[in-house]
Amino acid sequence: MKFQIEDVTVYFPYDHIYPEQYSYMVELKRALDAKGHCLLEMPTGTGKTIALLSLITSYTISKPEGAIKLIYCTRTVHEMEKTLAELKLLHNYQVKHLGPAANILAIGLSSRKNLCVNPNVLEANNRDSVDAACRKRTASWVRALAAENPNVETCEFFENYERAASGAVLPPGVYTLQDLRAFGKEKGWCPYFLARHMVQLANVVVYSYQYLLDPKVAGIISKEMQKESVVVFDEAHNIDNVCIEALSVSVRRQTLDGASRNISRIEQEINRFKATDANRLRDEYKRLVNGLALSGNLPGTDSWLSNPALPDDILREAVPGNIRRAEHFLHVLRRLLQYLTARLDTENVEKESPISFVASINNQAGIDQKTLKFCYDRLHSLMLTLEITDTDEFLHVQTICDFATLVGTYSRGFSIIIEPFDERMPHIPDPVLQLSCHDASLAIKPVFDRFQSVVITSGTLSPIDLYPRLLNFHPVVSRSFKMSLTRDCICPMVLTRGSDQLPVSTKFDMRSDPGVVRNYGKLLVEMVSIVPDGIVCFFVSYSYMDGIINTWNESGLLKEIMQHKLVFIETQDVVETTLALDNYRRACDCGRGAVFFSVARGKVAEGIDFDRHYGRLVIMFGVPFQYTLSKILLARLEYLRDTFQIKEGDFLTFDALRQAAQCVGRVIRSKADYGMMIFADKRYSRHDKRSKLPGWILSHLRDAHLNLSTDMALHIAREFLRKMAQPYDKTGSSGKKTLLSQEDLEKMDDSGLQAMLY
Repeated sequence: MKFQIEDVTVYFPYDHIYPEQYSYMVELKRALDAKGHCLLEMPTGTGKTIALLSLITSYTISKPEGAIKLIYCTRTVHEMEKTLAELKLLHNYQVKHLGPAANILAIGLSSRKNLCVNPNVLEANNRDSVDAACRKRTASWVRALAAENPNVETCEFFENYERAASGAVLPPGVYTLQDLRAFGKEKGWCPYFLARHMVQLANVVVYSYQYLLDPKVAGIISKEMQKESVVVFDEAHNIDNVCIEALSVSVRRQTLDGASRNISRIEQEINRFKATDANRLRDEYKRLVNGLALSGNLPGTDSWLSNPALPDDILREAVPGNIRRAEHFLHVLRRLLQYLTARLDTENVEKESPISFVASINNQAGIDQKTLKFCYDRLHSLMLTLEITDTDEFLHVQTICDFATLVGTYSRGFSIIIEPFDERMPHIPDPVLQLSCHDASLAIKPVFDRFQSVVITSGTLSPIDLYPRLLNFHPVVSRSFKMSLTRDCICPMVLTRGSDQLPVSTKFDMRSDPGVVRNYGKLLVEMVSIVPDGIVCFFVSYSYMDGIINTWNESGLLKEIMQHKLVFIETQDVVETTLALDNYRRACDCGRGAVFFSVARGKVAEGIDFDRHYGRLVIMFGVPFQYTLSKILLARLEYLRDTFQIKEGDFLTFDALRQAAQCVGRVIRSKADYGMMIFADKRYSRHDKRSKLPGWILSHLRDAHLNLSTDMALHIAREFLRKMAQPYDKTGSSGKKTLLSQEDLEKMDDSGLQAMLY
């Protein structure tokens, strides 16, 4: 269908549109016109992705003079593929209506592991090894050597791509990762470097958050992106955690031992070069004296990860004299390692600010702040001079230089925390030194400053007013949308007590109470006997899930559950979990029915959909608070309180409830779907907790469902399932339409649309 939003003709590839999709587009257009940032919360399963893509591509077609580039960031490769598939459908529709004028180039960009087509490189088992195997065949010095000696192995795909030179371009179209690999094989070109080259020319780029938020990766891939870009962070409810992880570093004993081995190996290489090619080290020294850490622009194959500090904080000056010579730099690193090893040898938890930590390094190891700042660039320069290709072997020394550079660069928003053991396992010594970032706004600030519009969107952004404070920005539009439904197909309930009227909760003092564990088990036993197909249960942590399942097994409750449905469990092993999910789906498909036990904040809670018969009921056992005794969390809470005036309780509750909403939101993935949500904890009946759930869940949570016992919940579930089995009109009746056709949109004047939307 095709319709107008003010001066933009929107091309939408389906015959009907949801009212909330239309209002979402209106708000998004306001943000684009204002060239500002926006926060939009849209219920899951209401077509947020296609609404975003349709509006932004149509906006560019309607205003060719101010063409904007779309940078779409997803969390997983699976989401990236889904987005590109939607875009392909939309692109075909636009080309059908507009002809060649609508042609765009859209590509997905991922790591070498997902794009490489050279079978010898793909034999490596993890991402770092694939990167190193690629570098061993494509680095400029390896290729120079291969020109003289035909026995040196290179990559034919990369060689062909280089030979094609400016002829190596992608014709217009939408390319998924699969399409890129197929195109590369057909032409004999390397898909990874082709995609990296085409990113600058593409109209739409879809890639992972890290490519914009992690300075080490963004410095290589995203530094050329033009200002006239719209950046979309999809499923961005955890964006503050991604920003924090991008600037945090952990150092363990293994890291220090590995770094020590790396330094010895670098020393051997230096001695080898001194004997065979002393000029090379001399040239590097001269270059550093002149203040050029890296000579000009490196070829894409040689560039390693970029500096871990944010672009504005990197010093643009000469490398300090005491680390210009390679052997002097290694002495500095050795002293730093000695200092860190001594600091890890502690029996108490220590917390320190970067300023006092740097002062202590200066006193005890004689390394000043400026030297620390340059560690990363100096290491990078040395690795290139020594022509080291197996970079996966040097991750440890890279981590140490990461740490040094960040400690030397930032004094606010960070702290150094040294823990002698994990508090949950105090008898196992496992010392760790962490540089933890507390301020999520640091990593995302360059993105807000650089691009004209940044859109942060997800199904769970409540309470929406907390995000601008956490990320320190001012959105021009901030809206939360409700879900327009033809029938009440969501049934949230708060269960506060078991059928024996004992309260249930995972509060620390109650969670191991046998009464609570028994009531949780009884609730599940009752539900598996009446709910068809799939049930998903979320627990607050792996240890709690293990404990509860053990108790249920001993008391025979698990056997009762298994009489009705099969049981599958998420573990910390990705392969096991994937297998369990596949079998869970098969059990639901063949009518046997199944229960899936999972953990909030785990892989399943974040990215797997339990739509249709795969999830008719989701039970959230407890409130998924973070481990509140974690030293890193306590330091972050203190920082948020002092800097942004966010109270500890508010942040913890907000964080727990966005996780709970994320878990229960897995069951509804479209409007034709239906499902029940049970929040099994007495704390959900309190207004201060409940009010932080997204509006689209709260609008279906009736007052009568706020304080239920197991038998009452059972009665409501029976009624709900009986109601859902009746036929219904999908477009909506009784004056309120939930599916709009092109005619409906044309008939309605502005006032009609406003009344419908608000």
